[in-house]
Amino acid sequence: MKQLLKRYRFFLITLLLLLGIAAFDHVRAIKALQVFHFSLKEMLLVIPPVFFLLGFLDVWVPKETMVKYMGPGSGILGVFLAFFIGSAAAGPLYGAFPVAAVLMKKGVSFPNILIFMGAWSTTKIPMFLFEMASLGPQFAWTRLAVDIPGIIVIAFILNQLIGKTEKEALYRKAEELP
Repeated sequence: MKQLLKRYRFFLITLLLLLGIAAFDHVRAIKALQVFHFSLKEMLLVIPPVFFLLGFLDVWVPKETMVKYMGPGSGILGVFLAFFIGSAAAGPLYGAFPVAAVLMKKGVSFPNILIFMGAWSTTKIPMFLFEMASLGPQFAWTRLAVDIPGIIVIAFILNQLIGKTEKEALYRKAEELP
C-alpha cells in the first residue's frame, strides 16, 4: 500500500489540488478537467501508433543496419536519415522519446539522436505544409533554412558538452528498456 501511494503520489497530489480548486472555483476546475480530457484523448490517439511502429522498427531492422547507416561514422547519410525520420513523424514531442530510446538500442550515434529529436520538434513535414498554407512560402522556407543548420549545430555542441560517461549511462538505460 505504501509503495502504491509513493508511486502515484503526483497523481494524488494533483487530484487533491483539483478538488481544492473545485471547492473555491468550479469554472476553473471544469476547465482543468477539459484540458485533462483533451490531453488524454490526444495521448491515446498518438501513443499506440508510435509504439506499434516502434515494434516494427525493433523487430524488422537489424542493429547492424542501423549502425551502418546512422551509427558512429555514418557521416552526412546518418544526419540526413535522422532529419528524414524526425521530419516524417507526426505527433507531439513526447512521441519522439520512445523512438529515440529504440534508436539508441539500435546503436544510432548520439549526435544523430539529437538531430532526430530536433527534427521531430521543429521540421515536421505536416507543420511545414501548414506554415506554407497559412503563413506563406517565404516564412516557411526561411524558418526551415534557419532551423536545419541550427539543429545540426546544437546537436554537435551538446554532443561535445555531454561527457562520455553520461552518454554511456543513457545508452545503458536504453538497453534496459523492454
